[in-house]
Amino acid sequence: MKPFRLLALLCAAWPSFAHATLNVFACEPEWGALATELGGDAVKVYTATTAFQDPHHIEARPSLIAQMRRADLAVCTGAELEVGWLPVLLRQSGNAAVQPGQPGYFEAARQVAMLEKPSVLDRSQGDVHAAGNPHIQTDPRNIARVAQALGARLAEIDPRNAAVYQAKLTDFNIRWKVAMARWQTQAAPLKGMRVAVQHQAFPYLENWLGLMQVAVLEPKPGVEPSVGHLAEIAAHLKTTPARAVLRAAYQDPRPSKWLSEHAGIAVVVLPFTVGGSDRANDLFGLFDDNLEQLLKVAR
Repeated sequence: MKPFRLLALLCAAWPSFAHATLNVFACEPEWGALATELGGDAVKVYTATTAFQDPHHIEARPSLIAQMRRADLAVCTGAELEVGWLPVLLRQSGNAAVQPGQPGYFEAARQVAMLEKPSVLDRSQGDVHAAGNPHIQTDPRNIARVAQALGARLAEIDPRNAAVYQAKLTDFNIRWKVAMARWQTQAAPLKGMRVAVQHQAFPYLENWLGLMQVAVLEPKPGVEPSVGHLAEIAAHLKTTPARAVLRAAYQDPRPSKWLSEHAGIAVVVLPFTVGGSDRANDLFGLFDDNLEQLLKVAR
């Protein structure tokens, strides 16, 4: 009877092995959404932040440490975006598989050409990132580049499901290419449009769409503007007008509202990442909504 008992136990256990999933810890919603696109049922994705949180400033809570401890793959932006909290999670998780330098650690910013690399690193200038501006997710071309590398990494650390990841990546590439062509056509009226921004969060979006940034509300990156500084911006916009002031969904609405009222320009709230609006419930909806909001003020 023993061989039959052993066979029964193996059969009972088989579903758990057959359906075992790769645990992915995503630092930001855009990478959680991308991992879901590329992994499907082969992955279980936990996203550490929401679209209504500033990814620079997150508390390294015990619940996040516990999730990192269970992770097979950590997918983060990098470029020092999470420097205030990610190192704590990695250190206290004790998870050797997801430490920097290991296959289980993936930085999206390493897959793209970075903008706004400082020629001189001076922390007195505010929240300056040595590797360049980390907000790469606002350009769909960057999403495409990250997808290629992330798909390969998933297959590397989970070779059993390599065929699944390849098929998912191929499908995503086809749909994303079609969407990018549509977005490029829709965005034609935006080229050359002048904008002010609340935080230096949109250089990749500006580069993609041909927007012209004429003012930044923050006197230094990460430093909230005073009323006096906003008054200076309003005066500047009288000679160099802008069509709108852009802010991310997670940012304090007061500075952009003040400027709107005193300079007579519209405020455009962009979802910035997945979950930042009702429509931005996945990566495709994110860019659909970004363009819709911008086109409202371009016409």
